[in-house]
Amino acid sequence: MIAIGCDHGGYALKQEVMRHLDELGLAYKDFGTYSEESCDYPVYAKGVCGKVLADAGNATPGDEPASFGILVCGTGIGMSMTANHIPGIRAALCGCEFQARATRQHNNANVLCLGERVTGQGVALDIAELFLNTAFEGGRHLRRINQIEG
Repeated sequence: MIAIGCDHGGYALKQEVMRHLDELGLAYKDFGTYSEESCDYPVYAKGVCGKVLADAGNATPGDEPASFGILVCGTGIGMSMTANHIPGIRAALCGCEFQARATRQHNNANVLCLGERVTGQGVALDIAELFLNTAFEGGRHLRRINQIEG
């Protein structure tokens, strides 16, 4: 399950990401916003992250996430700042495929943040697909993740 949300600045890219998820046959739940009308990004970040945490249940930081979140705003910064204030969320703002791969392999990120105004649509779709399909490597990386909230 993928929880997805945006503010007004990320609405168009969120629509494209959802179309891409449909093409890939991946299930998702849209947590809004549902238009380009000005809104407050923390509301949508908290909704998506709440779903990711609810699905995580009793999983430890080394387990594969039961669900992922994708958050989109104009730059991705506001969404990532909000998401990373929520214990249990490891959100990564990614602007290239290398970042998407590395943050899953090394950080076991469970939320991807994208910036509609700074990342081209094609690149963003590739980033999202790579993020969702890359496994966490565990090992020494788990020790470091455990220190984030420990």
